[in-house]
Amino acid sequence: MLKITKKVEYALIAISYLQSATYNKPHSVNTIAQKFRIPKEILAKAMQELCQASLLESIKGPHGGYKLSKNPSTIRMTEFFEILEGPIGIMDCYIDANCEQIQTCNIKDPVTKVNNSLRRVFNNLTLADMA
Repeated sequence: MLKITKKVEYALIAISYLQSATYNKPHSVNTIAQKFRIPKEILAKAMQELCQASLLESIKGPHGGYKLSKNPSTIRMTEFFEILEGPIGIMDCYIDANCEQIQTCNIKDPVTKVNNSLRRVFNNLTLADMA
């Protein structure tokens, strides 16, 4: 079953909150985690990864936290997913060329079609559409 990971889900919740929260004011992981009852550790890791990719800005200090550094309407969902989880692939062989069955695989073509269709859908959605 295809499913968005908890890390991606929590990051989407946080981005949605930051997008609708007080303009340009940083919000802490603690505040977001408590408000939405999500695990702080998973959220903190996701927020750090989004900072490293320059989607968020981290503000240090007692009134610090995270704030958006890019407009969510400029960030494709494919980019967002890949920042947090790596390449999008419904099967490992799509993202790992070391598959032992790749030469004799009889489902490679249909899987590739499905995966390409999913990528097109996510490329047509922005973070603003989801958050």
